[in-house]
Amino acid sequence: MEISKNIKKYKEELGEKVALVAISKTKPNSDLLEAYEAGQRIFGENKIQEMTDKWESLPKDIEWHMVGHVQRNKVKYMAPFVSLIHAVDSLKLLKEINKEAEKNERTISCLLQIKIADEESKFGLEAEEAKEILASDEILELKNIQITGLMGLATYSDDEAKVRGEFDYLRSVYIDLKKKQPQFEVLSMGMSGDYQIAVTCGSNMVRIGSAIFGERSYN
Repeated sequence: MEISKNIKKYKEELGEKVALVAISKTKPNSDLLEAYEAGQRIFGENKIQEMTDKWESLPKDIEWHMVGHVQRNKVKYMAPFVSLIHAVDSLKLLKEINKEAEKNERTISCLLQIKIADEESKFGLEAEEAKEILASDEILELKNIQITGLMGLATYSDDEAKVRGEFDYLRSVYIDLKKKQPQFEVLSMGMSGDYQIAVTCGSNMVRIGSAIFGERSYN
């Protein structure tokens, strides 16, 4: 019952303007079903194989978000069903998603991941690179994807001012790019530890895992 209570708590806190992505990686289907019964419909996974297995066996009105780093050779496995890919960090990856989406007669929504943290381990594009991709002729040829916004991961830190600065920066990039990208509607930033800061900085999609499902168990 703890999962249901957590879902209800976050939905009430976030309201209708901020989408809640329940990060369910490594969690069993029974946990996802408990969240589903509590009204949660958006689930995020970071491994394509695990997400595909869950998609096959769980209710079909679930919206699946790929939140992890994507390897191009794995795109084909999620192309039939994925709703939103959060961490797109290259034109090559966009081309691959477009190719597989076309095969499945679908349009797949994507977010460009902008690098906002100092940590070397974080993937992402520089703001200028994102601008170049969006302004390129090549992007116009990709008819089976839609870039609907941006995503970013702040530094893992207790320094609230630093985290807030990174989120504010991403919001400013989003506002700048949206001038020429009217289809932009998603600013995905904030996780279990920093989502409240993210929301005050303009996030309209947060990714919460451990605070809903408890700590992850990696086998």
